[in-house]
Amino acid sequence: MPVDMYNQSVFLVLKAAYLYYIDNKSQNEIADQLKVSVTTVSRLLKKAKEEKIVEFVIRDPYVECIRLEKDLEEAFGLQDIVIAPGFSLDSEDGMSGADDEENVKKLVALEGARYLQRIIKENDVLGITWGSTMYHLINYLNPAQKVDATFVTLHGSIACCENELDVRPLVSKIARAFSGTNYSLMTEALMSSKTTADVIKKEKNIQKIYQKFDEINISISGTGSLYPEMRSVLGKPEFMSAEELAKLQEQNVVGDIALHFFDRNGKECQTDLVDRMITIDFEKFKQIKTKITIASGKWKAHTILSALKGGLIDVLIIDYELGMEILQLKALEEKV
Repeated sequence: MPVDMYNQSVFLVLKAAYLYYIDNKSQNEIADQLKVSVTTVSRLLKKAKEEKIVEFVIRDPYVECIRLEKDLEEAFGLQDIVIAPGFSLDSEDGMSGADDEENVKKLVALEGARYLQRIIKENDVLGITWGSTMYHLINYLNPAQKVDATFVTLHGSIACCENELDVRPLVSKIARAFSGTNYSLMTEALMSSKTTADVIKKEKNIQKIYQKFDEINISISGTGSLYPEMRSVLGKPEFMSAEELAKLQEQNVVGDIALHFFDRNGKECQTDLVDRMITIDFEKFKQIKTKITIASGKWKAHTILSALKGGLIDVLIIDYELGMEILQLKALEEKV
């Protein structure tokens, strides 16, 4: 620091910085201790940064997440992107705590819960889908945060999934967490025929939920992956027949979102499942103002990239490895 008769005492700058950053004292407490004003404390702390008495370092594993966020933002122009590091903040090396798919999923779900709590406000109407990621997200919500919002199932129930992962209990649980209101489609999702689905949609209680779809301004959903590996529950025999799956694969199905199956360009696959499913209309889903998608696992890269192409995502909350895989896959496609 150059000698300047009008500079504050170097020791005073150092002392203020130590009390603030090491001893965690407030600026008011520091002002009392050093016999100066709070404004002077603020100037001392600013001086400590300018003169590099205090420097801030974000360790490499974490700063890479910020770089990845910027790269994804530049590539896709989303409303927001959140990258879960995929390693624990509590470990000494910053690299442990997420050594399997389930732990990574939980880290992403935690980021999703914190994001939702930052943006949710009174009178919001949120559409909710089923799944294990949604289950974890809801479990991570802080029950002390109360918001007078409305929560709506985006689709009917899936008979083959575990009850705790079904959309109805999930919507009920998230509404309780925020002390909000919930509306559920009291029916199975997949009907045996279009005729049956049409009859169900005419039921008074079902129509009430379909009308609520028009009010949804935020959706929160996971995704199912059917390419390159068939890992979605919806592609299994418990949900659909081999013939139905084959028809989807003929149309290059990649994934599913809110019980809609989409291809490599994010367009809905046109099979009879469209008319037999009790769910929000695909185009209406796309019109939701803020569509939040939460996903983990780099094997979902094709699914997320396709959904991005189709305008099915506005806010993306993912783990670091999946984010890198999406960018690499996009770069490969651009070379072809």
